Parts: sequence; C-alpha cells; structure tokens
Amino acid sequence: MKRTSLFFLLMGSLFACRSASSDPLKTGTGTGISYLALGDSYTIGESVDEADRYPNQLMELLKKKGVSSGAVKIVARTGWTTSELKSGIAAAGVEGQQFDLVSLLIGVNNEFRGQSLETFKTEFKALLVQAIGFAGGNKAHVFVVSIPDYGYTPYGKDRQPSISPRIDQFNAAALAIANELDVKFIDITPISRKGLSDPSLVAGDGLHPSGKQYKQWAELIAKEISD
Repeated sequence: MKRTSLFFLLMGSLFACRSASSDPLKTGTGTGISYLALGDSYTIGESVDEADRYPNQLMELLKKKGVSSGAVKIVARTGWTTSELKSGIAAAGVEGQQFDLVSLLIGVNNEFRGQSLETFKTEFKALLVQAIGFAGGNKAHVFVVSIPDYGYTPYGKDRQPSISPRIDQFNAAALAIANELDVKFIDITPISRKGLSDPSLVAGDGLHPSGKQYKQWAELIAKEISD
C-alpha cells in the first residue's frame, strides 16, 4: 500500500495545530514544522557550512513547497557509531520531546571500524524505534537516509572494491529494518557514487560530501516525502 505523502501529513499537522490556536511543535526557537536529524558526520555536515548541511537544505526546500518550518535540531557528530549516537541522544537533552519530522542516518563508522553487521542491526533498530518515539509514534513522519559510499572519494578510492560491498550490506540491513518498522527508506547512495566522476560532489577534505552533493540529497528527500 502506498504511504500517504509525508508532505501532506506535515501540512495537515501544521493546519490542525493552528486550528486549535496552539503553536506547532518547536525545536526551541520560532514556530513551524520541527525537524530532528539524527546521525554522524553526514548529518552534521563535516567540511561544509551550516547552511549546506542536508537537513538545512531540506528545510529550505520544504519552505518553497509551502511548509512553514522552524529550526532544525541536529544530534550528530563526526565519527559516531550507532552506540555513540545513542549516548549522544541521551546527552543532548531531547528525550521526551516530540518533533514533526525525524530522520536517521548512521552506520558508516560501524563499517569503517570493522564492527559486526549483527551489532549494527540490533543498535540501528533500537535507534529507529527511538526516532519513531520522537515523532510521537507517527511512523509516517520518520525517514531513514542510506549510508553514502566513501569508496567513491579520493580518500577511499584505493579501497573501493572492499568498501562498497560492506556499505551495501549495511544499507541492506537498514532497509530491511526500515521496512519491518514501516518507515520510509531514502537511497542517496547512488548519488555518492558519482564522487570520483564529479569531484565537485566531494568536500575539500577529500572524504565527505560537498554542499552540492547534499543539495542533491535534499532534493531527492523532498521529492520522496512529497510523492
């Protein structure tokens, strides 16, 4: 069964809040649709300006579609694994809060450190359940972003034949868990695999996505949640 467009659910949520003469959920400043982005370096936007992070670019795109958006709350840090994200969420003081939109992108550091796929599965599922809780139990307001493939960067190109299959395994596990929990999974990995053919998609550190690549992610995500 095709899920109802997240875009229309968000618009409906905002309208219902306003009809009841109460503010929409907030992330701390301003009013509008609140967004919690959970992850690692790809969410915090290592090596790019704040405005170029994919969550920030996504909110700008949603504004253009008519969604009144508030601030983005990002709980992410470069190098975090699934277990470290769990600890980071606890330290961020967001537990017990609710948001209109929640995303989860995590796992590349589990792969990079050689951690087991089984550990990732267990911890990723727990994080996704927690993400659903942050959305007030509304699974339609949660989405998973796939892990990009750093084998297609100057940093990882020499090890690409070993990196890419592992990224595929971790993404397949994340997809299966997202499907099990009935959460939308958005596959940005093919975009990341253009990094060697189009160097402008890679940041100056030779490893992370550039603002240009994050823009392509944001455009795909906006399309996916609007269809």
